[in-house]
Amino acid sequence: MSLSTENILLIGSILLFISLIAGKTSYRFGVPTLLFFLAVGMLAGSEGLGGIQFDDPKIAQFIGIVALNFILFSGGLDTSWKAVKPIAAQGFVLSTIGVMLTAGTLGLFVYWLTDLTIYESLLLGSIVSSTDAAAVFSILRSKSMALKENLRPLLEFESGSNDPTAYVLVIIFLSLVVNQDQSVASMIPVFFKQMILGGILGLGFGKLGKIVINRIRLDFEGLYPVLAITLMFFVFSATDFVGGNGFLAVYVSAIYLGNQELIHKNTILKMFDGLAWLMQIILFLTLGLLVFPSEIIPIMGVGLLISMFLILVARPVSVFLSLIPFKMNLRRRFYISWVGLRGAVPIVFATYPLLAGIEKADMIFSIVFFISLTSVLIQGTSLSVVAKWLKVAIPAEEKNITEKDKLLLNLPKSFKNEVVISQNSAIAGKKIVDLEFPNSTTIALIERNSNFINPDGFTKLEANDKLTILSDSSDDFSKINDYLSQSKN
Repeated sequence: MSLSTENILLIGSILLFISLIAGKTSYRFGVPTLLFFLAVGMLAGSEGLGGIQFDDPKIAQFIGIVALNFILFSGGLDTSWKAVKPIAAQGFVLSTIGVMLTAGTLGLFVYWLTDLTIYESLLLGSIVSSTDAAAVFSILRSKSMALKENLRPLLEFESGSNDPTAYVLVIIFLSLVVNQDQSVASMIPVFFKQMILGGILGLGFGKLGKIVINRIRLDFEGLYPVLAITLMFFVFSATDFVGGNGFLAVYVSAIYLGNQELIHKNTILKMFDGLAWLMQIILFLTLGLLVFPSEIIPIMGVGLLISMFLILVARPVSVFLSLIPFKMNLRRRFYISWVGLRGAVPIVFATYPLLAGIEKADMIFSIVFFISLTSVLIQGTSLSVVAKWLKVAIPAEEKNITEKDKLLLNLPKSFKNEVVISQNSAIAGKKIVDLEFPNSTTIALIERNSNFINPDGFTKLEANDKLTILSDSSDDFSKINDYLSQSKN
């Protein structure tokens, strides 16, 4: 069966439904749902029961880039800077130096084990050098794992921020494979240009995005997620256009936006949460369709050796060396080493050699696919067990609910207070979105001239307005009173 404009929606909807049901069933047995999405794609492919003919790495790469934008942006929006700040330095080192160490260590092992050239070996090592954001986000959050000592924010921050480093390494070593006359030294400026521009433009576009979202008044609430999607694609493409790392820019801008007060933020978060899951499913289904099992079988032996070396040697070595400057107990380091999940992103990166037409691209793709498969199967199924063994898991009854969880679950506020805006108050004439209220507070109602107003972020406050404020903590009201007591200059 071949895909066409007439049947692609029918086939796609059937595959999505099967994936969702399979994922629901797999969760009961502790098997990562993403593995089943991949399996459904393989079964539906040309060598599976479905017989769907799909052999276009260019389309697969495009789908992968779009999906990764959504996954990284959603992950960034969910990231609390308050939780990340204490471990930001550790996460940064893991996502840069750690990735380079993994790529180098594994690349040298592949060079020793196979007949690949040194640059081809380092290319393969670079492709699988980063932990996969889709796999880490989905497995940690689907299992609702609670980990001690800021482990979860560190793991999620690393997985969201290390794909850009791996991407740059892939581009560098792919260039060295294709252009034999180039030197490694000539690629160093490319690396720094990608990373520096990606970080700076990501932060800049994030600040610009906040202004755009809060200043453009759209007629319908449902248009705000559309605006956020537009900004996301603009950040990626504009950064990539000037030679920066678009993936890094998207993630950085999303972290900034996720920690700001935005109009209809709850709606945006909910929409991206669902879109990120949809993109993960589509990505794994597409890559499953792209794979030919007959090409995987011949490399299973060497693939297993490389995969085990990555899991048991390359990843732990990179983690322990990267974290030498930081005080951290061994159990925590070992767990970080174990959560070196490889998923769909390395498979997407493996399409670059295919499109470049290098001689051993098919072999590299097959090995990368096998590594991702074994990583999700071995590490993904054992995260909870290993966390308990290493005593880094928090009992379920001790878990804290995050601000994101409160937004998505629409949990009721515990405290209420009413305040009146005085004539000379500094907030008179301000829009709600411009107020510096604690993030956990909500202005539920405004009484103005005996009329009641259901406010939104664009509502402008006036003198003598009575505000009904809801909050999660009574301490917030003292901060609000101090803020309201400020007089106009």
